[in-house]
Amino acid sequence: MEVPVNNTLQQFRNLVGVKFQLYNSLFTALPFHKIEKTGVLLSLFLLHCEEGFGRNDSPMNIIDTFLKQYTAYATEQEQLDLLFRFVQYTERQVVLFDALEDAAFKHIQDVNGTGSLKHLQSEVIRTHTEEALAQKLQDFNVRLVLTAHPTQFYPGEVLGIINDLSKALQQDNTALVNTYLQQLGKTPFLKKEKPTPYDEALSLLWFLENVFYQSAARIINFLKSQFPGVINALNPLIRMGFWPGGDRDGNPFVKADTTLQVADALRGGIIKCYYLDVRRLKRRLTFKGVENLLSALEVKLFNNLFIPGQRTHLSKQEILGTLHQVREIILSQHNGLFVHLVDSLISKVELFGLYFASLDVRQDSSVHTKTLESIAAKGDVLPKNYKDLSPDDKIKALLNTNKTVDPRSLENDLQRDTLLSMQAIKTIQHNNGEAGCHRYIISHSTNVMSVMEVYGLLRMSGWRNEALTVDIVPLFETIDDLRNAADVMTALYENETYRRHIQQRGNTQTIMLGFSDGTKDGGYLMANWSIYKAKEELTRISRKYEVNVVFFDGRGGPPGRGGGKTHQFYASMGADVANKEIQLTIQGQTVSSNFGTIDTAQFNMEQLLHAGIANELFAAHKVTLKAEEESLLQTLADESYKSFNELKTHPQFLDYLQRVSPLRYYAEANIGSRPSKRSNASKLNLDDLRAVPYVGAWSQLKQNVPGYHGVGTALKKLHDAGRWNEIAALYEQSLFFRTLLDNSEMAMKKSYFPLTAYLAGHPDFGDVWKVMHEEFELTKKYVLKLSGGTDLMVASPVDQLSIQMRERVVLPLNTIQQYALNRIREIDEHKASTAKKEVLEKLVVRCSFGIINAGRNSA
Repeated sequence: MEVPVNNTLQQFRNLVGVKFQLYNSLFTALPFHKIEKTGVLLSLFLLHCEEGFGRNDSPMNIIDTFLKQYTAYATEQEQLDLLFRFVQYTERQVVLFDALEDAAFKHIQDVNGTGSLKHLQSEVIRTHTEEALAQKLQDFNVRLVLTAHPTQFYPGEVLGIINDLSKALQQDNTALVNTYLQQLGKTPFLKKEKPTPYDEALSLLWFLENVFYQSAARIINFLKSQFPGVINALNPLIRMGFWPGGDRDGNPFVKADTTLQVADALRGGIIKCYYLDVRRLKRRLTFKGVENLLSALEVKLFNNLFIPGQRTHLSKQEILGTLHQVREIILSQHNGLFVHLVDSLISKVELFGLYFASLDVRQDSSVHTKTLESIAAKGDVLPKNYKDLSPDDKIKALLNTNKTVDPRSLENDLQRDTLLSMQAIKTIQHNNGEAGCHRYIISHSTNVMSVMEVYGLLRMSGWRNEALTVDIVPLFETIDDLRNAADVMTALYENETYRRHIQQRGNTQTIMLGFSDGTKDGGYLMANWSIYKAKEELTRISRKYEVNVVFFDGRGGPPGRGGGKTHQFYASMGADVANKEIQLTIQGQTVSSNFGTIDTAQFNMEQLLHAGIANELFAAHKVTLKAEEESLLQTLADESYKSFNELKTHPQFLDYLQRVSPLRYYAEANIGSRPSKRSNASKLNLDDLRAVPYVGAWSQLKQNVPGYHGVGTALKKLHDAGRWNEIAALYEQSLFFRTLLDNSEMAMKKSYFPLTAYLAGHPDFGDVWKVMHEEFELTKKYVLKLSGGTDLMVASPVDQLSIQMRERVVLPLNTIQQYALNRIREIDEHKASTAKKEVLEKLVVRCSFGIINAGRNSA
């Protein structure tokens, strides 16, 4: 929650807006070739773009007239060179803006306001709910799962500069800022090679070591000090999850040895953190009876890190035992001096164990099916006719076998690796503890077989029923799968063998609900509503079968991938939705924007914790949707679904996405190890297309279709049917509905249709462009009618101003990218020079960097 608007807005203008202009001027003073001229020309080009789009000019005409009016560049090479320099200059402007926002964070956000733990503390004391809080925290936690989904283009070196630059900006150290800007000018933004899954893991490990390690401990220490006894040491209130190296869904580069290597890096990372903390403790705890204990622990940690063969010669319990012993001596013999430092390290060990973050393994259900069919064809583990059996008979066959399959017996690399990855889980649990790797997630879970096949494969990989320490997590994502999820889980709960497995796993079933494929399948409103209804129904049947259900939400950064103001979604869940834990993915630029510094990470974790705790302690009876409200939302979702389907099936839709947007160039940006599509099919297919390039392509077009399309049509339908009062009442009373529309406002605020308005009369793309533009205008009209605002996002003025400033910075890049894409289309049509096309394609990719990075405030 922001501090008083006028004060906050002025602070933002002073600390970000004014300083951006001030420090941006330093760029022109940097001792680099042509940089002064580039900066001056770029300022003129920005104004020229704004004026041109105001006259409905095309990007091509805007650039052509600018080059003629303001430059003497006559050759195409000189002109393209200038455009590339504009891109490089703007990239660094975006970095400066990021660093300024990070530096101003504490002044702009009310870190002790609504949604903070300070706020929770006052609520608990006021309502005398200390006992209820203690009860809630016995088994409640927030799990943040860091994924390798690449929605950000910054290489690690640039992220490091942003971090250092923001610190220098906080201190108003102009000399140091100038030095970092020089470093920035010399640092490449372009990755020459794709990162490996291990590279991605190391990038995210930096955030674990430098951000989450500190911020999570701050939160636990605060709660321990304010509410002694409420924290359950056996239930970490904050859990970190990890996907790089474990997520092999459609990623041919993740192998079993990658998974083991990443798990080893995670273990090494946390032991290194403990080792450094123990060394710091030794500087303060120089007392009799304490120093020798810490020295012995220091040696043990060092040996685990650097001496071969020492890996398993250490346990979490041993570290905690030593620290508690030190604590007792300090309290009894040394007046409790520096005991808070010991308490802080104890909290960290309780949170992170010897694994740091729990490594999830994920694979697509189709891979499991083919692996079992190969096993059946190869030996006597399964019936030879397994492939032709009915689902019930397949399950019987899977449950009746007790044989272990040698992975080497399988010829297919992917199928062999499937068994090896399941064996790797056992190795990781031995080295890092069970919490180090205990979940197997199944993409495209469509039926009972999707889960039972994994259960059978785990047993064939050497796991025994009574010692199967792996949680099997189905992922439901498409609209149909979400609708069928309750039937699938009912059948699983009624299967005696699987039910025993759930009981062995603490009588808890985790279910993942994905947003991205749901958006591609059904549009923004239907995807959100389908997930909400699935949660309600899954909660109902889980309670019926007395199973504790935990929902794991696959949500991205921008609203079109389920992001936006995520904590408001959790605050809006009513009593009909299980609230034992909050689990969600943290993807792409959301990691660096919302969790990139200790302060921002602490703030956003507190918001999630507060949402989950307060929802049950104070507000559960207020937010549960009534039957008539659910009926109204279902009607809106249905109408929105029809509108989105009409767009999705429009004959120009896929061609527009592929030829007008930079979609096809994502693979060349080298931002992630995964392919842009799940299959190698040459023809574009939405089912195979990854959500990152899909949503990112719309974002770069400044159309953001996944974040609102269909909403306006749905609202208009009910308005015309005389039901507007019902809609207005729902908006007033339902935080869930209001959050949906708030996030749609954000998606629309970051749209800019003048950029592509030149296509309105295009013979191939004009019709579909008009459909999208009309829906944008319709949605904007009815959302503003509901909110009573004069412009999008007026209720969040700081976010609104941030978006406006960021979008203005990258407008030249949007213009250049559309210019290049249009020229590429002309070359393709006339089969002209491929050399020119290659240069223009590089220009498209380079523009993507700044455009995407500037959208970090999308979550």
